[in-house]
Amino acid sequence: MRNISDLIEQFLKLKLDKSDDGAVEIQRNELADRFSCVPSQINYVISTRFTLEKGYMVESKRGGGGYIRIQRVELPALQMISHHIEKTIGNSLDQTNAEGLIYQLVQAEMITAREVNLLKAAIHRETIGLTLPLRDQVRARLLRAMLIALLSR
Repeated sequence: MRNISDLIEQFLKLKLDKSDDGAVEIQRNELADRFSCVPSQINYVISTRFTLEKGYMVESKRGGGGYIRIQRVELPALQMISHHIEKTIGNSLDQTNAEGLIYQLVQAEMITAREVNLLKAAIHRETIGLTLPLRDQVRARLLRAMLIALLSR
């Protein structure tokens, strides 16, 4: 017998298969009601089974009319994103260029406003508190690691 997580995953993948654009928008609470589970179970399934490495991009809008959008991403697009991040960040990255990359990701709706605030706080020169050139090297490593984690959700 399958567990609830398997059933939720199967349901979402079936909806994605039937979708014309390879994307589906769901309301977490409605899906939880459908499967008689708690909304955190839906979060668990999405965060573990619909990751960037598995070929999915997940966007979440919280609040009253909030939704979760799951979209299939073709492998070349994933490789382009990774390549762009690697090329842009490199081994050293100043604050202006780091914030520019973050801005691009916001415009592409790949990260949320909350994630932007966390990224900017973590890479800020006062947070890192080192002198140049070490500060820019640490910033590059931090931002690369954080973006890989965020875009792999």
